[in-house]
Amino acid sequence: MKKELIFPENSLLSATAITKHMDSDSNPPLHEAYEMLLNKTRNSNEQSGCDDDKVVVVVVEDTELAVINVRHLAESDEVRREKCKSEIAKASEEWGFFQIVNHGISNDVFSGLRVEREKIFQQTFEKKSKENTFFNFSADSYSWGAPSATCIRQLSWSEAFHIPLTDILGSSESNTFSSTIKEFATEVSTLAKTLADILAEKMGQKCSLFEENCLPSSCYFRLNRYPPCPLASEIHGLQPHTDSSFLTILHQDEVGGLQIMKDGKWIAVKPNPDALLIIIGDLFQAWSNGVYKSLQHRVVTNPRLERFSMAYFFCPSNDTVIRSCTEKSEYRNFSFGEYMQEVRDDVQKLGYKIGLPKFLIR
Repeated sequence: MKKELIFPENSLLSATAITKHMDSDSNPPLHEAYEMLLNKTRNSNEQSGCDDDKVVVVVVEDTELAVINVRHLAESDEVRREKCKSEIAKASEEWGFFQIVNHGISNDVFSGLRVEREKIFQQTFEKKSKENTFFNFSADSYSWGAPSATCIRQLSWSEAFHIPLTDILGSSESNTFSSTIKEFATEVSTLAKTLADILAEKMGQKCSLFEENCLPSSCYFRLNRYPPCPLASEIHGLQPHTDSSFLTILHQDEVGGLQIMKDGKWIAVKPNPDALLIIIGDLFQAWSNGVYKSLQHRVVTNPRLERFSMAYFFCPSNDTVIRSCTEKSEYRNFSFGEYMQEVRDDVQKLGYKIGLPKFLIR
């Protein structure tokens, strides 16, 4: 089913109207960021003579991603095991996204995470944005909007805690948040390594890359919240991007909003509350020399409902060198630390990530 969304590039909805949807002291000042960028865009357009009334047409298709029952990986039936592995590799090649069920992580763990997530996001914005307020998280763990945005299209109507797992696993504090994350990290780390090893096997590789370099201490956990947005037709919940990890394991609620860019069209992913969403990241695309696809994706906003998601990023240590597993590679060798520094620099300078194209061999 296709939907056509037509909207002006720069709505003149006032900050006052936005504030009605953001009346809690726990919400970040997204309306102020919007107003600032709107004024900046107006001034820029006046100086350049640009037309403010251009219309953007976005075509969106709905789809249900492949759902793979990974319980078959533990069966004694070799035919079923191999079929399951082939389904994982095929989905990674064609879509870079797939869903898994019967993954072994209990509902109790996710229930616990939801409770802790609600507690942390309900704190005041002042407390959330203050360094070292929560469990000695690293500086800049909390983020909102898009501090480096240069235009409205780069503003993300969301807030997040992006937490290095080393902050949790290395902490001596005893609290329900830390214990819940530790339990989740243990289970999801095993799942991520299993999937990564299968993808390597299907490339004809038997390697220790993931076992030696993708340790729980080098991975990240992210809590996302997308408040209701009265400008849902023109502001992203999360701007288009690819993930910089090997794999992302995403748990999302039933509100929906995730979209994938494929074949020049945005594909809306129907949420499946019983499944985990697996996303192929940039590192796997580089390592597989483009066999596995790291596709651009985004989150669109909702005018009435808030949306939540939780993501685990399967990453190596910063000094891990990413090199193609094939003889002739489209990408030069690079360390993960080098890659992430390039991403940070681009976001700071441009307001968005460039990513893998900067590492192509010309």
